[in-house]
Amino acid sequence: MSKLMLNMIVLLLFVFLPKASFCQTDTSVFNMNDTSSGSPFFLKPKKQNKNVFFGVASYYGDKFEGRKTASGQVFSQQKWTAACNRLPLGTRIKVTNIRNGKSVEVIVNDRLHPKMKRVVDLTKIAAKKLGFLDHGLTKVKVEVIGVAKTKKK
Repeated sequence: MSKLMLNMIVLLLFVFLPKASFCQTDTSVFNMNDTSSGSPFFLKPKKQNKNVFFGVASYYGDKFEGRKTASGQVFSQQKWTAACNRLPLGTRIKVTNIRNGKSVEVIVNDRLHPKMKRVVDLTKIAAKKLGFLDHGLTKVKVEVIGVAKTKKK
């Protein structure tokens, strides 16, 4: 067969076949019924749940062992704790490694550096259970399980 004939066959497949899975778009993040923009072709993203967010996780370096955290607790790599700038101290969260589906529950007791773009920094024991100790970073889903209770004065 000549190259011209092969090109014609490929073109015909793309034109006459229904949408293949590699051409489809995940529209689950769009509100299909919202036509407030005046055009049904201009889709607005759905409002995201404030209790669930996605991003990159890392784990603490050994130099922080024994130092005080933002909550005043002494840091240990063997505790199920985390640093997070988005949530109040004392919040219980479930962190799921998107790459392998493993998850852990930890308590936010520290803060990240203000310029840090990561969503959470975990202890080594949590990173090991999530399976990214050898990689250093991983993509995660963070879900709020419980919000910290404030003490009444």
